[in-house]
Amino acid sequence: MIGNLVATLLLVALGFAVRNALRTPLWAEAFRRMRRRPLVIGAGVILALFTTIAIADSYSWADGKNQPTKTVLDRVFERPQERTYSPPMAKLTTEASPKPLLATHILGTDGVGNDVFYRTLKGVRTAFLIGGLTTLTVLPIALLLGMLAGYLGRGVDDLIQYVYTVLDSIPGILLLIAMMMILGQGVPQLCIALGVTSWVGLCRLVRGETLKQRDREYVLAARALGLGAPRILMRHILPNLMPIVIISATLGFSRLVLAEAILSYLGVGVPEDVGSWGNMIEAARLELAREPVIWWNLVSASTALFLLVLALNIVGDALRDGIDPRLRSA
Repeated sequence: MIGNLVATLLLVALGFAVRNALRTPLWAEAFRRMRRRPLVIGAGVILALFTTIAIADSYSWADGKNQPTKTVLDRVFERPQERTYSPPMAKLTTEASPKPLLATHILGTDGVGNDVFYRTLKGVRTAFLIGGLTTLTVLPIALLLGMLAGYLGRGVDDLIQYVYTVLDSIPGILLLIAMMMILGQGVPQLCIALGVTSWVGLCRLVRGETLKQRDREYVLAARALGLGAPRILMRHILPNLMPIVIISATLGFSRLVLAEAILSYLGVGVPEDVGSWGNMIEAARLELAREPVIWWNLVSASTALFLLVLALNIVGDALRDGIDPRLRSA
C-alpha cells in the first residue's frame, strides 16, 4: 500500500514538473526544437515505453489475505515456469529428451524455466529506481556544496575542493565495491553508494556556474539591498542553475543505470532475487560455454540496457542543445 502511494506521489510530482516546464519560455522553446528531430521523438517513445513498464511494476496488491502480492506487470506478462531452457518462440525445451512447453515464450526461458521476456521487463523498474533514488541523493549534495564553494570562496571553497579532489582520486569502481562490501547488498544500499561517489562531477559544474553568477549585476544589486547569502543563493542563483542541473541529471541517469548493471554483474549490486539486467547478464556468463550456446538471456538484458541508455543520452543531448542560447539564437 505504501509503495502504491509513493508511486502515485512521484507521478503527480512529475506531472506538475512537466506542466510547469512547458509554461516556462526557455523549456517550451527547448521542447519545440526537440519535436523537430525524428531521432529525439523515437528516443522519447522508447523512454515512455520503459516508464510505462516501470509504473506497471510499481503498483501491486494481493488477491486474498494469504496470497502473495503481485504487480500489474506480474499479472499481465507472467508465464508458467517451465522445466529448463528453451530458445525464443520454441515449442520444446533443450533437454536431451525435449518436453513440450506450457506456453509460448517470445524470448525463451532460462535455466530454471523462467520467461526471459518477463525477467527483462522486471529489470526496468530496478533501473529506474536506482537511477531516480540516486539522482535524488546526488542533487542536494552537489547543489549545496557547489553553490557554497562558488559563492563563498576562500576557505570554504578550498575545503570543498579538497574533499572532492580526494574522493575523485580513488578509482570509482573500487570505491563502489568497497562501499557495497561495507553496506551490504540491496537497492537502498546501492543508491547510497552511488550517491556518495557520483556527486563530484555535478558539484564541480555547479561551482563553476556559481562563480560566473555571483559577479552578475542582479547578484550585486541583491547584495547592495542587504540580502544575505542564503537568500541570494536560493532565490537568485539556484533558478539560473536549474537548466544545466536538469540536463546533467538526465545524462547522469544513464551512467547510474550502467553502474547498477556492472555492480550486479560483479555480484555486489542488488540481491539475486531482485529483477535486474546486471543479474541476468551475470547469470548468462556461464551459459555461453554450454553446448548449444544459450545466448538469449544475455542478448535480451543487453538489448534492453542498450536501448534505455541510448534513449536517455539522445534526450539529454537534445535538452542541452535546446536550451543553449547560442543554438537558440541561430
